Amino acid sequence: MSEGGRRNVAIIGAGAAGMSCAATLAQHPEKFKVTIVERMAVTGGQATSISLDREKYGTDWMNDGVQGGSLIFKHTFRFFKTHGYEPQEIKLQVAFGKGPDGFWTNCFPSPMVERFSADIKKFGKALKIIKWTMPILGLIPIRIMLRMFFFSKDFGDKMVFPLIALFLGTGNQTANVSCAILERLFDDPNMKLWDYDSETLLPNLPTMVTFPNLHNFYEDWRKDLESKGVNIRLQTDVTEVLRRNDSGVVLKTRPFDPDARDRMGEHTGPSSKTEKFDELVMCVLADDALKILGKTATYKEKFVLGGAKFFDDITITHSDSEYFQKQYETHFDHSLCAEPKSKAQREQIAFSKGEQRGQDDEPTGFRPMYYTKSYKEDPKKIEMSFDCTNYQHQFRMDQDSETAPIRYDHHVFQTIFLDKTNKDLWTIDEIDEDKVIERKWWHQLGHRWQHYVRVVPGMMFLNGKNRTWFAGSWTLVNMHEVACISGIAAAYRLGADYVKFDDFAENFFSKYLLLSHGVRFGAEEKRRKQKHN
Repeated sequence: MSEGGRRNVAIIGAGAAGMSCAATLAQHPEKFKVTIVERMAVTGGQATSISLDREKYGTDWMNDGVQGGSLIFKHTFRFFKTHGYEPQEIKLQVAFGKGPDGFWTNCFPSPMVERFSADIKKFGKALKIIKWTMPILGLIPIRIMLRMFFFSKDFGDKMVFPLIALFLGTGNQTANVSCAILERLFDDPNMKLWDYDSETLLPNLPTMVTFPNLHNFYEDWRKDLESKGVNIRLQTDVTEVLRRNDSGVVLKTRPFDPDARDRMGEHTGPSSKTEKFDELVMCVLADDALKILGKTATYKEKFVLGGAKFFDDITITHSDSEYFQKQYETHFDHSLCAEPKSKAQREQIAFSKGEQRGQDDEPTGFRPMYYTKSYKEDPKKIEMSFDCTNYQHQFRMDQDSETAPIRYDHHVFQTIFLDKTNKDLWTIDEIDEDKVIERKWWHQLGHRWQHYVRVVPGMMFLNGKNRTWFAGSWTLVNMHEVACISGIAAAYRLGADYVKFDDFAENFFSKYLLLSHGVRFGAEEKRRKQKHN
């Protein structure tokens, strides 16, 4: 134990999981001495922001990693509000594919949705069967499920794969995603992003949220934690874990400088030092965790963490509107519509044409935010994009109400090119280099079926062993909310309290705690209460 009987806890990683864990532990300064070690110069992990030219783009910032989420992100919103930030609701518009034979949207009826109407209705029945037979069918990859239920190949390639890839971030691994996660995203109240629609698959204009300035939020969060005694050490690398046993955890750390490399790629910066802690919480990606654990990694840790597969993607933030219009359907075109069959569909078309007013100052017209493009050479693989000007709320809110909408050639776009092993398919070279604002590589989780066979059910057998805990969205599904919950769960297992503030949030937390830690929340709360009394 550290001075005063407090446990000295080291948290590796200052993303959503690490910050959530530290914030939960910081509620008990008498119990815990908390140190966050982060190799980058800022907190937030993949939740980052960049600066923009306000005169040209209508705002001086945008989120370029994590951009938004669902109304179910209760813990995320609570952290936002605690520090004076508010997420903003939007009505989601998406555009998949291009041309009458390849395009569909959730904004108005299209020939493709009409063409696959039988498959869409059957898809709802398949979701119910998967739910009823979860331990068996739930582990089967989506590509096999589609064959088992005799869905048409084009339905999978043009509707199911792009839809899941876009919202779950599964990229070009979507065909290998477990059916369980597919069913959860449509049916599980704690995880679903939208309701299944038997007519159109994706419902018309579901409500989503965009996040506030994440750089500023994480900076304020960092300052708040430091004021509560949390030691946050940025630009510090944990190079190795030397020991993990009953006597504590010994780490080797050193200042991190990404440019301090010699010709052989070896680190040439300041020398490392050895530090001792009582507990270790690893809030880094699974493959990074294994590297850091090194020789101390157990057989179980190698097996479970080794089941998480990551891929290198690059995001290009740009303003090349010509490129964007070449790749996607960006504006309303009546030739993309199917004949309306109901009053609701006629209203959808009128709204998309800008002839019908939106509710609550909602911008009218077809203004897609999410886009996907499937490759002709391999329809299961895609590249995806965002029109950030249409999506992120500050592009509208930062303007004077009397100012004309931002010119389309001044819109800010993001195009994500997935898995660098598929570079020969990318259209990256077609983007005008003079209109590129930012390039950024990401190391992203692939939600393969193996992930739900080895990693997700295996976490409960790792957490708490050898004074080590694991947290991060990769422990379940790639969402900011899951990252927050995972960090809170690690802190809870260490002895911190879970502050109840919302029944829905508590239910989600309790399910995660049971799945990743093998602990029943109600039983644990009862045990703690009896111990306290």
